[in-house]
Amino acid sequence: MLSIIGIVMLVSIVALMMSRYFSPFVVLCTIPIIAALLAGFDLSQITEYYKAGVAKVFEIAVMFIFAIIFFGVLNDIGLFDPMISKILQLTKSNRIAITCGTVVIAAVVHLDGSGAATFLITIPALLPLYRRLNMNPYLLLMLIGISASIVNLIPWAGPTGRAAIVLGMQPTDIWKPLIPIQLIGIFLMIVVAYIFGLREQRRAAKNPPLHEAYGVEEQIIQKDAIHRVGGTKIPLWINLLVAILVISSLFFDAVPSSLVFMIGTSIALVINYPAKKMQLEVIQKHAPGSLLMAIIIVAAGVLLGVLNGTGMLEAMSHDLLKILPDASIPYLHVIIGFLGLPLELILSTDATYFALFPVILEVTTHYGVDPLSAMHVMMVGNIVGTFVSPLSPAVWLALGLSGLDLGKHIRYSFFYTWAFSLILIAFLYILQIV
Repeated sequence: MLSIIGIVMLVSIVALMMSRYFSPFVVLCTIPIIAALLAGFDLSQITEYYKAGVAKVFEIAVMFIFAIIFFGVLNDIGLFDPMISKILQLTKSNRIAITCGTVVIAAVVHLDGSGAATFLITIPALLPLYRRLNMNPYLLLMLIGISASIVNLIPWAGPTGRAAIVLGMQPTDIWKPLIPIQLIGIFLMIVVAYIFGLREQRRAAKNPPLHEAYGVEEQIIQKDAIHRVGGTKIPLWINLLVAILVISSLFFDAVPSSLVFMIGTSIALVINYPAKKMQLEVIQKHAPGSLLMAIIIVAAGVLLGVLNGTGMLEAMSHDLLKILPDASIPYLHVIIGFLGLPLELILSTDATYFALFPVILEVTTHYGVDPLSAMHVMMVGNIVGTFVSPLSPAVWLALGLSGLDLGKHIRYSFFYTWAFSLILIAFLYILQIV
């Protein structure tokens, strides 16, 4: 009975989060409590499960709040704009350079972990080039999407934070082994971009566009290398130094990542916005995004607290072991990783990490599979398809900015993106990360 209630709870969570009527916060808070009551647990027991679950995710929620504000400040002051402008100027009308530059720009811009911000910055800057050179705009979306999703493995992005909640670990501990995968992924994406750029070059030779892109700098919004606030001049290299110190501090376990970003945010606010009023305005600007992520994380703590406290997770895993063929169970995480992109089309990120992954981890652990290794495989298989899924709000923003069609975007990007995710999974084994 406990397994049945657990399965109904998870299916209900997935279905309700996919609907248009309930936010993830509402679903993750209410459905687990209702399920626990139906399973015969009283409010005092549920309260204990709630406390245990929220306590595990509290520090991760704090980290997200300050990480999003920190990188929001760096984006606001234009820290990465000089490099982006330089790349755009160097590419000119060379289609190969443009596709390769697209990968680099998307990767750099996505360092804040925000898909919406990535598309808001990259599409307006790059789409005019693609249009003027008669290049396929769906190629632009695919290159940005895959590049951003690779960078999305950073600890202050959503997927790694969710994985940390499920595993009960620090996001940085999950991220560190994946750094080689990110570096290889970006390198491979530049290779892919070169191939597609070469194909666009050859196609253009047969069907040249009416207008070539001369004077690319017209399309670029130039920003001063100096950020001016309240009459003061702050060289961008100071902000770059702060960013390097903050990111490098994540590799050391002496200071919690939440405290690192708390201190980094304070420094970034003080050096860029010396007036109290301006600091508060900046915090208010980025607070909605940071608090939304933190709220979902805390709500996920309720779900995981109920799953573990009531014994539902263990019961479901035991019953799943009875149903599945014995030969398939030790490789269940690999199967889920292999199917990561198709699953991303039907499950939201929250549903995947908080409903599906915990059950898979519980099952495979019984066969001696390291939970972190299993999570790495499933994460890499799933994350590359983030910006193909219609369940990702950033995808709809990208389509709106570019004026493109979702169906055509999926048809164009699906198999290339899926193949790329499988290649990255293969590298997890080649490099013996898992």
